[in-house]
Amino acid sequence: MNQQVIHPMVKFQRQVRSLVESKIVRPSDSIWKIALLYGDEWSYWKRELEEFEFSMQDPISDLLAVESWEEEE
Repeated sequence: MNQQVIHPMVKFQRQVRSLVESKIVRPSDSIWKIALLYGDEWSYWKRELEEFEFSMQDPISDLLAVESWEEEE
Protein backbone atom coordinates (compact mmCIF):
# COMPACT_ATOMS: atom_id res chain seq x y z
CA MET A 1 0.00 0.00 0.00
CA ASN A 2 1.47 3.31 -1.07
CA GLN A 3 0.49 5.93 1.47
CA GLN A 4 1.49 9.52 0.85
CA VAL A 5 2.55 11.58 3.84
CA ILE A 6 1.02 15.05 3.97
CA HIS A 7 3.52 17.83 4.62
CA PRO A 8 2.79 19.58 7.95
CA MET A 9 2.48 22.89 6.09
CA VAL A 10 -0.42 21.48 4.06
CA LYS A 11 -2.31 20.84 7.28
CA PHE A 12 -1.37 24.28 8.60
CA GLN A 13 -2.52 25.89 5.34
CA ARG A 14 -5.87 24.09 5.61
CA GLN A 15 -6.30 25.32 9.19
CA VAL A 16 -5.51 28.89 8.14
CA ARG A 17 -7.91 28.65 5.19
CA SER A 18 -10.59 27.53 7.65
CA LEU A 19 -9.85 30.58 9.83
CA VAL A 20 -10.31 32.82 6.79
CA GLU A 21 -13.54 31.08 5.76
CA SER A 22 -14.82 31.49 9.33
CA LYS A 23 -13.94 35.20 9.09
CA ILE A 24 -11.65 34.95 12.13
CA VAL A 25 -8.84 36.46 10.03
CA ARG A 26 -8.85 38.11 6.60
CA PRO A 27 -6.62 37.20 3.64
CA SER A 28 -5.20 40.74 3.79
CA ASP A 29 -4.18 40.35 7.47
CA SER A 30 -0.52 39.81 8.26
CA ILE A 31 0.61 36.29 9.12
CA TRP A 32 1.54 37.43 12.64
CA LYS A 33 -2.19 37.68 13.50
CA ILE A 34 -2.33 33.88 13.37
CA ALA A 35 0.26 33.74 16.17
CA LEU A 36 -2.35 34.95 18.64
CA LEU A 37 -4.49 31.90 17.86
CA TYR A 38 -1.73 29.29 18.02
CA GLY A 39 -0.24 30.17 21.41
CA ASP A 40 2.51 27.73 22.43
CA GLU A 41 2.55 26.02 19.03
CA TRP A 42 3.42 29.27 17.26
CA SER A 43 7.20 29.01 17.63
CA TYR A 44 7.15 25.79 15.60
CA TRP A 45 4.95 27.25 12.85
CA LYS A 46 6.94 30.48 12.74
CA ARG A 47 10.16 28.49 12.12
CA GLU A 48 8.41 26.48 9.40
CA LEU A 49 7.13 29.64 7.72
CA GLU A 50 10.55 31.28 7.87
CA GLU A 51 12.11 28.19 6.26
CA PHE A 52 9.78 28.85 3.31
CA GLU A 53 10.89 32.51 3.32
CA PHE A 54 7.70 34.00 4.72
CA SER A 55 7.91 37.02 6.99
CA MET A 56 5.36 37.69 9.70
CA GLN A 57 4.34 40.86 7.81
CA ASP A 58 3.35 38.94 4.66
CA PRO A 59 -0.39 38.76 4.01
CA ILE A 60 -2.19 35.52 4.81
CA SER A 61 -3.24 35.37 1.15
CA ASP A 62 0.42 34.66 0.22
CA LEU A 63 0.40 31.62 2.51
CA LEU A 64 -2.87 30.39 1.03
CA ALA A 65 -1.56 30.80 -2.53
CA VAL A 66 1.17 28.16 -2.13
CA GLU A 67 0.34 25.10 -4.23
CA SER A 68 3.22 22.84 -3.24
CA TRP A 69 5.18 22.59 0.00
CA GLU A 70 8.02 20.51 -1.38
CA GLU A 71 11.27 21.14 0.44
CA GLU A 72 14.41 21.53 -1.58
CA GLU A 73 17.15 19.11 -0.69
